[in-house]
Order: sequence, then C-alpha cells, then structure tokens
Amino acid sequence: MILPLSDVWKLVLAIALGATIFAGACGTAPRRSVPNSDLRRLVLSALALYVVGGLATVSHHTTVAALLYAAGIGICALALWLSRGTDSGDDPPRGGGEPSDEQPPPSPDGLPEFDWAAFEEQFRAHAESAPERRESVLG
Repeated sequence: MILPLSDVWKLVLAIALGATIFAGACGTAPRRSVPNSDLRRLVLSALALYVVGGLATVSHHTTVAALLYAAGIGICALALWLSRGTDSGDDPPRGGGEPSDEQPPPSPDGLPEFDWAAFEEQFRAHAESAPERRESVLG
C-alpha cells in the first residue's frame, strides 16, 4: 500500500511528535532543575506558537499551521522534560543511607500531651448514655 506524499509527512510528523512526548514524559530526567520562570517562558512561547498556528489555519496555510503546532508541542514536551530535573543542591542524607524515621519529641512546639485516659472515660460515659438519648429523641 503506497501512501501519497501529503499523507506520508503527516504520518512521520505524528510519529515524531509521539516520540517527543514519550521522551519528555518517560525519558531520563535531567541532572539539574530548571527555574520555574524559564519553564513558564517555554510554555508561554508554545502557547504563542499555537496562536500563530491558529491564525495560519484561519488563513488556509495548513502546512505552516501544522509545523507551528508541532513546534509548540515539541516545546511543551521539552518543558515537561526539564520540569522533571532534580536539584543537585540538596544535601544527601547523613550516613549515606536512607533517612530513618525519627520519633517526634514528647510535646512538639510546647503543645500539651493528649490525655488518653480522660478521653476513654468520656467516651465510655457518652456510649453508656446513648440509649437514653435515643429514647428521648424517638419518644
């Protein structure tokens, strides 16, 4: 089955865009993070390409519009990939291993301890008075 040249380039473009999106989402993350302001600029430039592509579509320049849309999608995939970067400025955990769960202090931030014995007492009293309350509500 032979495809016309006008369909072949669209198929190649679709495969390339799919591969670009897949690489942006699943590829190895970059070693360094990118500032959020740079990521915003990338996404805004992609949106600008979409708007210009829309204008090209309205003026019946479909090939130019398709290329502009493809460039916008590629830039968004790049922004996606760059947003997955890890910040190398973080200090590794001490001891070289996984961080361990430390027990919180007995009374963090000076808050009083919770009195479980008083809670259980009040709960039992509440549970025992429940039938009396039900009867008064229904009766």
